[in-house]
Amino acid sequence: MIGGVLFECMNHVLLLGLSMLATTVGLYLIPFCKTAALLITMMSVFGAAAGALDTGGNILILALWGDKGAPHMQALHFSFALGAFLAPILAKLALGTTVSPENHTEPHLHPAALNRSPEADPGLLFAAPDDLNLLWAYAAIGTYTFVVSVFLFALFFMKSWKHEKSTASAQESRRAKHHRALLCLLFLFFFFYVGAEVTYGSYVFSFATTHVGMEESKAAGLNSAFWGAFAACRGLAILFATCLRPGTMIVVSNIGSLVSSLFLVLFDKNPLCLWIASSVYGASMATTFPSGISWLEQYTSISGKSAAFFVVGACLGDMAIPAVIGILQGEYPGLPVVLYTCLGSAIFTAALFPVMYKLATLPLDHSRRKRERMRTRKLCFPLLR
Repeated sequence: MIGGVLFECMNHVLLLGLSMLATTVGLYLIPFCKTAALLITMMSVFGAAAGALDTGGNILILALWGDKGAPHMQALHFSFALGAFLAPILAKLALGTTVSPENHTEPHLHPAALNRSPEADPGLLFAAPDDLNLLWAYAAIGTYTFVVSVFLFALFFMKSWKHEKSTASAQESRRAKHHRALLCLLFLFFFFYVGAEVTYGSYVFSFATTHVGMEESKAAGLNSAFWGAFAACRGLAILFATCLRPGTMIVVSNIGSLVSSLFLVLFDKNPLCLWIASSVYGASMATTFPSGISWLEQYTSISGKSAAFFVVGACLGDMAIPAVIGILQGEYPGLPVVLYTCLGSAIFTAALFPVMYKLATLPLDHSRRKRERMRTRKLCFPLLR
């Protein structure tokens, strides 16, 4: 929410650069934290910077391309999906190849690190971690974000303030009659969509091992199949967005999510169905979020506060639904509560989007005709300008 307010009064590129720089600081310092309070502080800085990036990235795409930026919006979210899919694999490879099982109790450290522990020095706030591979992993990712922040700062010094203000003022002139109602409905839409996405991605491994009886290696492969299909479909969505309207992509995604989650519930103990339906479910969920933002931009301009509002809805779904479902699944281990949640969210989002579409299109018919008449008048009588 703070990021949404700041994007209303600051240069978008500058604020993104500062957010990336704060992310870099958090990544560099997290491995050195030796107290819980300091670690919470650093994680809060990291989370606040990431929240501003979530809001600002979407706003910057809309500011540059407006309602024509659907492919660019899909590309932005594809990069997120690709990173979420590759980063854990690369981190596991890096840590797994450099640390052997017999060295877990006696890591290779310099002599000073052997005597470094919270019990030895209770007042110590910062110190190198016992596992230096952890330090290098955070440092590598932090260096990557720092390089990106440098590019953003370079773009800021090359970008004209006048151009940005004129673009923003031009976009603010398009505002739907039911602007706030649309934002509230999109808030609910993203709340259940992101909640279901994170719930299934978080619990599919545990569900497959405990409820279906899969081996851990196969359950891990099932998890990778879900996120791999998710990332691959987001990449293909960049091409699809050039020839399909965002509303069409949302409808197709809703149908795919509804059908696949229904098959998951009906055949919850069938491993083959679980593999196929999980892949289809991941592919169906991939394009919904970026398509939803591009769809709303067609009918009303999205400001920083507006983007922050529905991003907060997504974050609340990310945070609340998996926590509640984890408790319920523990209370009722014999029931596929995770799958019921995915099916219920798919039904809700599939029913909610037609309401959103009706609300967005009804008041815009007259205003669109008026804008077309004004545009035609300016083209036919340029001297009237």
